[in-house]
This record gives sequence, C-alpha cells and structure tokens, in this order.
Amino acid sequence: MERVSTGIEELDRKLSGGYPVNKVTLVTGIAGSGKTIIGIHFIHKNCLEGKKCLLIATEETPEDILYQAKMVGHDLRPYYENGQLVIENIFEDRSEVIEQTRYGFRPEILDIEIPNLFRSIREGTDCLVVDNIGTFAIRVSTKKLRDQFDGLNYIVRKKGCTALLIMDESAHNMTHQLAEYSVYGSIHLLIKENSYLGIMERYMYILKMRSTPISPEMSVFEITSEGIKIHESGGVSLA
Repeated sequence: MERVSTGIEELDRKLSGGYPVNKVTLVTGIAGSGKTIIGIHFIHKNCLEGKKCLLIATEETPEDILYQAKMVGHDLRPYYENGQLVIENIFEDRSEVIEQTRYGFRPEILDIEIPNLFRSIREGTDCLVVDNIGTFAIRVSTKKLRDQFDGLNYIVRKKGCTALLIMDESAHNMTHQLAEYSVYGSIHLLIKENSYLGIMERYMYILKMRSTPISPEMSVFEITSEGIKIHESGGVSLA
C-alpha cells in the first residue's frame, strides 16, 4: 500500500512508511498532548515535498497555527503565503456566529454537517488536516455521526487526498469513540506519570492502522524546539 510521510521519522517507521494514501487517520488525546503538532508535522513534510495541503482550523486562527508551527521548528508561513497551504478559518466563522446568537440569531446555524466541511476541498489537494473535528461531532446523534463519518470517508477517497482528523478526548468520549470504527487508522496521545521516574510524560499509542503491522505498546515522546521526538527504546505495554 502506498504511504504518505507523517513528517516524524520514527512514526513513519512504526507505520511502514507513513499514513496510508487516500485514507482517513484519527488522532485523539487530551489538551496539551501534542495533537496539533502531529498535524503540523504532516502538513510541513508534505509541503516540503511539493504537495498541496489544506488545514481546516476550528479552534485557532491561521496566525495562531503559523506561530505554533514556527515554535516547533516547522515554519509553514512560506507555503501559506504562496498558496500551497490553505488554512480554512472555521474558527473565526464559528466565533462570529456565536456572537450573533447573543442578539437573537438562530443557534442551529452553528450545526455544520461534517461531510459539508470537505465538499469544498479544492481539486488537487493532496493532504488534509482538520483540527479539531470534535467541535462538530458532539452536536449530532450517534447514528447520524456514524453516517457522517462514513460519508466523510467516501468524500476523501473521491477527492483523492490523505486526511488526518484531530479530535479532543472529551468529544471522542462523548461520542462513544464511534469515529474509531469508521476511520482507517487511529492514534491516541496521552500524558501520564512514569511511576519509576516520578515524572509526567507524553505517550503515543497506535490503536489501529489497517493493512499495517503495528506494535501493541505505547511509545514515550517529547515535544522539542524541533517538534516531536519519539523514543525508540523502552516501549510501555498497555497490559
């Protein structure tokens, strides 16, 4: 199966070369676990390779994202300014609607169907990141959510792009972790105490990746000035 680099060398090795092409991968985790930076790595690496990328931002402005990317050594601004990277600013659209509802506008206009986020994807888009799709997932019923994610998978295949969906853990749990059943792959990030060292550490767990042999262990990783660095040794068993 053809792969697209994750932008993280160690993760590429764990995934037999990267994310499966033309498929949807889900990244979940608590606040501060590194979800957005996973997306930044993916976008930056594929911009470097000349691919057209789209980032749909639901919780941050483009400037926030560009600043964060530069802070972890992955400057996206040149690609954003030349149009190779498009950042669709759903965050400000949502903020304006929320403000309008205070003055009598209908709150139901906030309910954006998940597949509708993707129907406007420009032709030729190679790589897509949505950060955070949980913003929309919690507003629909369980059955409707499953239908919407199935529709999303169809749209991604039809558009011919490789998608990375970021979902916060609270939304993931509120929706009964349903998204994991629809996506091709799922990666979970967490922060927990290392009982041997008495310190808090970040961990990455590849829950599933179809057509890919994966390890059932968690890997420790750090967020540095050069981005995410995964420790190759000392995997932590979930058992």
